[in-house]
Amino acid sequence: MTTATTATRAPQPTRPRGSRSRTAALALGLLAAVGLLVLMAALGVAVGSKPVPLGDVWHGLVSPDDSYNSAVIASRIPRTQLGLLVGAALAVAGAVIQGLTRNPLGDPGLLGVNAGASMSVVLVTAFVGVGVGRTVWAAIPGAVLAAVVVYVVGTGRAGSTPVRLILAGAAVSAVLVAVVQAVSLAKPDVFDSYRFWAIGSLAGRTAETVGQVAWFVVVGLLLCFAMARALNAVELGDQAATSLGLAPGRTKVLAAIGATMLCAAAVAAAGPIGFVGLAVPHIVRAFTGADHRWLLPYCAVLGPVLLIGSDVLGRVIARPGELMVGAITAFVGAPFLIAAVRRGRVGL
Repeated sequence: MTTATTATRAPQPTRPRGSRSRTAALALGLLAAVGLLVLMAALGVAVGSKPVPLGDVWHGLVSPDDSYNSAVIASRIPRTQLGLLVGAALAVAGAVIQGLTRNPLGDPGLLGVNAGASMSVVLVTAFVGVGVGRTVWAAIPGAVLAAVVVYVVGTGRAGSTPVRLILAGAAVSAVLVAVVQAVSLAKPDVFDSYRFWAIGSLAGRTAETVGQVAWFVVVGLLLCFAMARALNAVELGDQAATSLGLAPGRTKVLAAIGATMLCAAAVAAAGPIGFVGLAVPHIVRAFTGADHRWLLPYCAVLGPVLLIGSDVLGRVIARPGELMVGAITAFVGAPFLIAAVRRGRVGL
């Protein structure tokens, strides 16, 4: 009886030990990355043209007063908050765009978002008179419109393909850049105002700017995270995704909407900062692999680490002035990307 019962008992499925250990390692790594982000945010508040002791930083955060250090900390808090939002937005958007287009060189500029935002800023500055950087609403309409045009142009009767989207993005960006150049050359005062925004910077941004873009970033992140599992299937091709019971067209549209919201908010708030959306996903893949369920959270944490770290470095090396963060990100991120490529751990 005992033998028969044992023979008919259904085997219990067990999770591979290697899978459990890898999940635990990735979870611990993500926790360590969050700790690094907290440290970098503290440096973003404490370090600048005038260093502030950590004790004064804590005092300024908990119980601010009328002292000079408290005023300095108060001015740096929105800047650091914006670095958190923009860094996460650019890195996650870059990972999603690379997955959608299956192009390892994909970044927020691939969908024409940077060029669209630039055109919108220049036109609003030239014909409405709103100064660059005064409101993010000057850049968001052009960024969203450019992404929509690229997706419509790059979608044929058989649907969108990576090559179509890349070519459409290049064509639309070329037209928009030509418009920017034409207006800037015709109106020198517009060019003088635009050129500072075009480099990319977190300086001079206020809590109002943070509030304007925060909900764009939050909604975009939630939408991209919700598409993480489906993006894994889409990277295998439309036929593979369909065979797994997914709708590749719906996944692409929703993921593209999320990435566009992230790109538009980031570019509108801080200008077209380059390299973060390209480098961070590649660096993260070196230890997470291509699984978007881990790739996107890591990008959301390490993107701000790179951006805030670059901003702090720009403030330190050019005291008493500072270098724009858009000019620093490439110098900071390039060595890590080159090292990952040479190790052969980047998915090129």
